[in-house]
Amino acid sequence: MKIIKIETHLANQFTFLKIITDEEIYGIGEVHPASGTTGTAFTIRGAIEHCAEYLIGKNPLEIEKHWQHLFRRSIFRGGADLMAAIGGLDIALWDIAGKAANLPIYQLLGGPTRDKVRVYAHINGDNIDELIEDAKIKINQGYTALRLYPFGDFNASLPNSIVGIVKTAVNRVEAVKKVVSDEIDIMIDAVNRLSPAEAITLGKSLEQYNLFFFEDPIESDNIDALAQVTNSIRVPIATGERLYTIYQFLELLNKNAASYIRPDLSLAGGITNCKKISSIAEANYIGVIPHNPLSPVLTAACAQLCASTHNISIQEYFTNEQLPPKSNLVDQTLSVNKGHLNIPNRPGLGIDLNLEAFKHYPPIKRERQYLRTSDGSLRDY
Repeated sequence: MKIIKIETHLANQFTFLKIITDEEIYGIGEVHPASGTTGTAFTIRGAIEHCAEYLIGKNPLEIEKHWQHLFRRSIFRGGADLMAAIGGLDIALWDIAGKAANLPIYQLLGGPTRDKVRVYAHINGDNIDELIEDAKIKINQGYTALRLYPFGDFNASLPNSIVGIVKTAVNRVEAVKKVVSDEIDIMIDAVNRLSPAEAITLGKSLEQYNLFFFEDPIESDNIDALAQVTNSIRVPIATGERLYTIYQFLELLNKNAASYIRPDLSLAGGITNCKKISSIAEANYIGVIPHNPLSPVLTAACAQLCASTHNISIQEYFTNEQLPPKSNLVDQTLSVNKGHLNIPNRPGLGIDLNLEAFKHYPPIKRERQYLRTSDGSLRDY
């Protein structure tokens, strides 16, 4: 079997690819926008073409060999765009391997370690009343873990004072805790927007609420600073969605900078690399919570990794996967029951693209609004 063509397919804000072989077997993958998270992801498309230059004519079943070539044929290794391209292609290669063997991917990775995957849902609200109402809806839908943005509207500026930051976050967490039982886990995501001092102050104020985790309190570039935050508070830190090599994750683990790591299969080199990242986390007694911000295709890839990996703590899940446009872009979505994602048993990923629907969802730019402080300077956005 040989790879004869690699296609890139765009719909809405999503980038998919399709690897076609000469034996009428194909695989699909999804690619993180990487450095195009705001604006148009031009560079990721170039990275896919760069990788396709090597893959055309190769046997798709030699996955590890191809992964190493794609990573090492660039002298300056890594980089978000290249690793995202490798990630999407790797997912598609595993899809082909599963279809060729007539098995789900997790069976090729050693078989299942669990029957289903616990997920957490996102709750939103511009004010506390809306946040509480959304929490009640998600609980009634069966979710047992809820994640919230603690500073109000996602695109609004943070309060100017540390007192305001702490008060806003504590009020929102406290309000949600009051309407959930002890069987419901709560987690927050600061989206890398705090300084170490702000993160430590906020973390100490939230210790009494027994959060599942405090996600991305500061920017992830400085692992030493992240370790300082992690070791200064008793709230577990989850981070890693912006990291993409095993070496970055190894540094994170070596410096005890996180209680949970969050590799993104569509950014951090696909199933192959994230399986390795999960293994080094297992050796450090660290849980893995795969980052999953895109479409049902990435969710399906996460399900395969989660099924075959022992140290999965929980899986991120966006409930809007069951709604257009996401639901229309695939032949079927994975089902969720009582807060758990059902692992598909179809060959490969267990999901396919519905390319006929793509014409109804033309590509759009991904836009994240600038986040400014009162003096006009930027926070991470």
